[in-house]
Amino acid sequence: MTDAAYDALVVGAGHNGLTCAAYLARSGRKVLVLEAGERPGGLAATREFADGFRVSAAAHLLNMLSPEVAKDLALERQGLAYAARNLKTVVLPGDGRQLAIDGDRLEGASASDQAAFTVFQRQMQRFAKVLNRFCMRPFPRLTERRGRDNWLLAKLAWDVRTLGKANMRELLRIGAINIHDVAEEKFDSPLLKAALGMDAVLGSHMGPRSPNTVYAYLHRHLNDGGQGPALVRGGMGALGDAFAAAAEAAGATIRYGARISSIDLTDCRTAGVTLADGSAIAAPVVASNADLKSTFRLVGPLNLDAGFVRRVHNFRARGVTAKLHLALDGLPEFPGLDPADAGSRLLAATTMDGIEGAFNHAKYGECSPLPVMEISIPSVHDASLAPPGKHVLSAVAQYAPYALKAGWQAGREPFMRSCLERLEAIAPGIGEQVTAAELLTPPDLEAEFGLRGGHWHHGEIALDQALFTRPIPGANHYATPVPGLYLCGASAHPGGGLLGLAGRNAAKTILAGEAAS
Repeated sequence: MTDAAYDALVVGAGHNGLTCAAYLARSGRKVLVLEAGERPGGLAATREFADGFRVSAAAHLLNMLSPEVAKDLALERQGLAYAARNLKTVVLPGDGRQLAIDGDRLEGASASDQAAFTVFQRQMQRFAKVLNRFCMRPFPRLTERRGRDNWLLAKLAWDVRTLGKANMRELLRIGAINIHDVAEEKFDSPLLKAALGMDAVLGSHMGPRSPNTVYAYLHRHLNDGGQGPALVRGGMGALGDAFAAAAEAAGATIRYGARISSIDLTDCRTAGVTLADGSAIAAPVVASNADLKSTFRLVGPLNLDAGFVRRVHNFRARGVTAKLHLALDGLPEFPGLDPADAGSRLLAATTMDGIEGAFNHAKYGECSPLPVMEISIPSVHDASLAPPGKHVLSAVAQYAPYALKAGWQAGREPFMRSCLERLEAIAPGIGEQVTAAELLTPPDLEAEFGLRGGHWHHGEIALDQALFTRPIPGANHYATPVPGLYLCGASAHPGGGLLGLAGRNAAKTILAGEAAS
């Protein structure tokens, strides 16, 4: 049985897939989005894990959304609202001390660190602004260039030149080194260094001393303008709903419960897809919001060059990040923290060495007994997420390797205990407040959201997997070796995070290809 033909199919209703669908539909194309689950948004999802307690299932803070995408898709008109914006980042060592980052202002740091941080923030924002210009458009081809590629290269060179000589030299000096060394030469406070280290490694199989962590730090600060993250009212699922509403308002159709079993080819080019129920849907263009490995698994290795299959296999996407959800019968108390700041972005990470020590276990397939965590208590700002007088806690916990040596059946409870012990150290008595708990391990994230390897960014944010090399040679300009098949998800440039730019850029690439043919 063959369904009605479409101009384009989009695999997956994550935010990038929905962005791609919206831009394609706005251009007059007949677009169908196929989503295996029953809700849109992918990692931007809200779930009820205990009676009356709702939480953002994976990503829980919003700080990278492209303002251009938000404006083009009119996301606020489609229902996106914020419970809080420009949250502080507070590092809590558990001994009553604290350090807070509020824009470019520090609380709990020395005058010398404050002065150095102001300079650092301004410089990093300049670098991130230039990087964002690179991310706003498809990266030009460096071989077999066409006229448009030459123009884009010239524009990129000009963007870098606007930094000035001193900033250009500094970017070249630190761009490929690690965040540990940069922080060590600039700051005294271990807590400040820990905060910078967390920003560079969160969601990735890297420690602060890993190469590429300065680039990862800059990537994380795309579009934030030096401001803190935001909380979406209703949880991140409301963001997914807004993207879905925008795609439908543009004319796209979304079909839920539509699991794809294969991406089909005719005469070596894309012909559509076949669903798990055996039905086929024809289209000359398929844009995949699935990760790189999942996408080409649907194509099948026999339809691909052996060298390309090897590059897909070698793409690094080793998830080490778990998600912890707690239902609490009251607001936890953090020694030294003003209760008014309990709704901030809280970090359980004391030193760079502590983060690196936690990462060391992941290298050998072990969970860290002293995990580092990014913590949010969103119910402080959004009472709809918990019953009256109760609270919900959401924590991103590292390091928990996908391929746990002991296996997750044996490892789940010990890692849960380690996370609770770490929370108890910074919020004494919190254990007695827990009425329900849920831990989503990397294999759980893979099963629920279709992430191969359970990697939040679909693959490491590293220089050899970024910019003109993302994700791999042969598929680094959204188009793939299979004519008519495109990548529009976080595997593609510019990578992970709730930006929406991979979907936007992919749609523009598809439309430009149609215009040229």
